[in-house]
Amino acid sequence: MADWWGRPKLNIAKTKSEWIWDILGVVFYIGGIVSLLLLWGDLPDKVPAHFNGAGEVDRWGSKWELLILPGIGALLFGLMQALEKHPEVYNYPKRFNEANAEQFYLQSRKIVNQLKNICVIVFSVILLEAISIAMGWGSWFGMWFVPVVVGGIVIQLVYGLITLGKIR
Repeated sequence: MADWWGRPKLNIAKTKSEWIWDILGVVFYIGGIVSLLLLWGDLPDKVPAHFNGAGEVDRWGSKWELLILPGIGALLFGLMQALEKHPEVYNYPKRFNEANAEQFYLQSRKIVNQLKNICVIVFSVILLEAISIAMGWGSWFGMWFVPVVVGGIVIQLVYGLITLGKIR
């Protein structure tokens, strides 16, 4: 059945890898919120509010600013979850047709699923890093955080796009 995009609307079950990514994203998200709630009373009034490219704190702010991180994570999760449910709205190459639609939808959906969960994990890790520094426990990542995150996203995207490129 085609929708208003002129593309078939298919019901494709989530793969095991998509479930694993979703579980990882939710575990990190809930872990960050639970940590924040448990440590809220012990957090100082001023906490890390921004990090530079080297992973050093370059702005301190109110501990209330820490609520922004799970808020952004939830917003991104919700928006990308909606996108993930509708792969028929994505942009596809001219070779897209009804015969290969399921392959394109599945691979594209996997890319969005992974990006969604990477975003949630990254915002949760930033929250945990800010909490750790505020509590005097030190920094976990420092200058490695940005290159690892960017490298991980690039590797994931390149692999996903190569896989999409192999669909005929």
